[in-house]
Amino acid sequence: MTDLTDQVAIVTGASRGIGKAISLLLALQGAKVVSVARTSDELEDLTLKTQGLAIPADVSDAADAQNVVDETLSRFGRLDILVCNAGVGSFNLLENFEAAEWDRIFDVNVKGTFLMCKAAVPYLKAQGHGHIVGIASDVSKRTFEHGTVYGASKYAQDAMLGSLRKELRPYGVKVSTIYPGMVDTYFNESHPGSPELEKTHLKPSDIAQAVRYVLEAPAHVVVDELMIHPITQEW
Repeated sequence: MTDLTDQVAIVTGASRGIGKAISLLLALQGAKVVSVARTSDELEDLTLKTQGLAIPADVSDAADAQNVVDETLSRFGRLDILVCNAGVGSFNLLENFEAAEWDRIFDVNVKGTFLMCKAAVPYLKAQGHGHIVGIASDVSKRTFEHGTVYGASKYAQDAMLGSLRKELRPYGVKVSTIYPGMVDTYFNESHPGSPELEKTHLKPSDIAQAVRYVLEAPAHVVVDELMIHPITQEW
């Protein structure tokens, strides 16, 4: 099993929901956590709990993404883990979407993952080890009504991470993709379901435990993909 003590981990989208749960759990396992989000106020509270580093940043901005990696290396002198969790979404019929909403969703979900990986990969390749974890969605593997834009972004993110996995394997760098089903977070405000069903949704802590599981796999093992659903989810 891989020990996470003193490993340096960047977590994007860390101010709430899944990202916050991941940051807290990794810190509990002894990792040095760099929490990244657009909102600095929520990051400050999180950093008090993780005793790590907070960097306000827009992951869809190339300069911001590079600065996150540069600041991490300047502070800790190393980078072991990158968790690409930042994500946005909205749900509607295709004809009701504005082009600007398409751009917003793809900028964060796809471009954000691309830019963070682009900034981190040269360092990870040079050191000959590291682990990138992408938080995708089970809609990377299925389609659903009102999911034309969000689903397309997650398919694209999944394809990018899958290709990157093959590119980095010869360098000893692991890439794992996690596909959560329905999770009880603020994200559901734009796609509400029945109150009774929502009670059975996954918790952010469930996804954090999945991240811990793939990161703690022995050095010779890589968990390429991990799909996780609430037992009540039928699709």
